[in-house]
Amino acid sequence: MVVPMAVPPVEKRFQTLCQITRAQHFAWREALVRSCPDADVVAVTGRMWEVAGRDTAQAYVKRIDRARPLAAQVADGIVWSSQSMGEDATVEAGASDREAYVRHRACPWVDWHRKLGILGEDRPGCDTWFRATVDEVNRALVTRLVVETLETLPDGAPSCLRRIREAP
Repeated sequence: MVVPMAVPPVEKRFQTLCQITRAQHFAWREALVRSCPDADVVAVTGRMWEVAGRDTAQAYVKRIDRARPLAAQVADGIVWSSQSMGEDATVEAGASDREAYVRHRACPWVDWHRKLGILGEDRPGCDTWFRATVDEVNRALVTRLVVETLETLPDGAPSCLRRIREAP
């Protein structure tokens, strides 16, 4: 007789699903390495992050209120997405309403990259995703947001810190 497994609480199932999603990303990467040994894995992965950033931005654009400061709204969207995936992320106010900061104090993506010995791919992937997200918001709204990476966990900093600002 097979004894059915107990159904875990929703929060535990969601955390597991987030880890499965990350595992799928790295399984895809491994399949690329094995199937296309001459492929530039970093370039292909970068392209994947560009596509993901574009698609993410399209969701953010639908929720942006043009009467409110743009940088903070984009930062809020990024933090919401990050927190939804189990990342420790917060928004920090800038010196004016034309800038906001996104800080990640912990991130499972960094942990996966480190565990798999490909930590050097973590920051470029995130930088590409942030840039693509901001570029797509700019394209859709005809704005001039800029994202700057100030520090990162994979580089040994205590957090990843990115500034999102409206260019003059």
